[in-house]
Amino acid sequence: MIVWHNPRCSKSRGVLQVLAEAGVTPEVVRYLDTPPSRAEIEDVLRRLGTDDPAVLVRTGEAAYRELGLTGADRDTLLDALATHPSLIERPVVIDGDRAVLARPPERVRELLP
Repeated sequence: MIVWHNPRCSKSRGVLQVLAEAGVTPEVVRYLDTPPSRAEIEDVLRRLGTDDPAVLVRTGEAAYRELGLTGADRDTLLDALATHPSLIERPVVIDGDRAVLARPPERVRELLP
């Protein structure tokens, strides 16, 4: 299991707590320090069961407004997510061919056996 994690985010910390309580030690990827590539983002979208990058976009971020992303097309959003990882909604939890955007953190339980 892989968690795209931001240690300053209470939701990210909550996911790690839920997983620890379940006895799961995930690989933690601090995505702001090690941003995913556009291809990795597209792969996560597939695992989330969607083709729409808007599900991963933090619309409240200043970069969202500064880049004029309101109404942006798929390619523009993917490029923005890859270039500005602060725009990626968190936490994303990946397990095999499945993934969840764990908001609320309890959603990570969908990936547990």
